[in-house]
Amino acid sequence: MKVEVNVNGVAYTRDVEPRTLLAYFLREDCGLTGTHVGCDTSSCGCCVVVMDGSRAVKSCSMFAVQADGHEILTVEGLAANGKLHALQQGFWDQHGLQCGYCTPGMLLTSYALLKHQPNPSEADIREGLAGNLCRCTGYQNIVKAVQRAAGTLGQPAVTNA
Repeated sequence: MKVEVNVNGVAYTRDVEPRTLLAYFLREDCGLTGTHVGCDTSSCGCCVVVMDGSRAVKSCSMFAVQADGHEILTVEGLAANGKLHALQQGFWDQHGLQCGYCTPGMLLTSYALLKHQPNPSEADIREGLAGNLCRCTGYQNIVKAVQRAAGTLGQPAVTNA
């Protein structure tokens, strides 16, 4: 089946098998390997991408044909003009990553969260990231990173709730 999708501002048109998962389309057909596949069951959130500017989707549980005609943002599309996105900088500044495997999904889930809720409380952030698993960090620095990014993006960050 023919799939036309805009990924990180670049148009891709490919013929894919109907059963091709979006995660594998992004990795194999588009060459964007920042989208990680951790579990293939949508449990871990490593594969999260943003669809149409603000909707976080787990790309391991969505077919590429379902993305036809949509815009997709992957972790490769966050930085602009060689400058890290506020979330990426927050993860760097607040030590929000260790091994980094979950980081793309955490970043993109946080991106969608901040699109819907620009000034989230700590509880909001923790709830928003509930579908993303990290085996290394203990989440505290990830929460701090999202709070830092919220403040950097022009909203006062709520540190306690």
